[in-house]
Amino acid sequence: MKGARLIFVAVVAGLAGCGTGNDFQDLQAYMDEVRARPKGSIEPLPIFQPYEAFTYSASLLRSPFQPPLKIELAQRQKGSKDIKPDENRVRQYLEGFNIEIFEMVGTLSNETGMYALVSGAGGVHRLKVGDYLGRNYGRVVNIGESAIEVVEIVPDGEGGWLERPRTLTLKERS
Repeated sequence: MKGARLIFVAVVAGLAGCGTGNDFQDLQAYMDEVRARPKGSIEPLPIFQPYEAFTYSASLLRSPFQPPLKIELAQRQKGSKDIKPDENRVRQYLEGFNIEIFEMVGTLSNETGMYALVSGAGGVHRLKVGDYLGRNYGRVVNIGESAIEVVEIVPDGEGGWLERPRTLTLKERS
């Protein structure tokens, strides 16, 4: 019983310390002062300009990562109005990439003809004579054991078009 009395006395003493008093008058006065101040205003949200879509139209121009071609004006070829790309044909998958990314890695041949294998654009692709690759309307005109001959049609800068031959050579193992 003595233990129960001791616990009872400790609880009563603890509750006596929690009594209400006027010890918080200064805190209550500060809170009343803060509540009495005029309310602040919030700045309005800034007005954002609407997004304007941009269409990149320089995809047929020379890549900025290629060195510019040095062409002397006196020796420069003039384009022809007879040469122009066929805009009505369906473009092939490999025409969506620059021709510089392609490397010839081999050939295949069977009774239907010879095919060239080129790597680039995410894999190895098979080409035959007449297929197109590159952004400058490059058409495969000849496939040899160690090279692919391509003729590109490029603008001459004066409203005409030029045929530019290009060769993709077989990549040697290193």
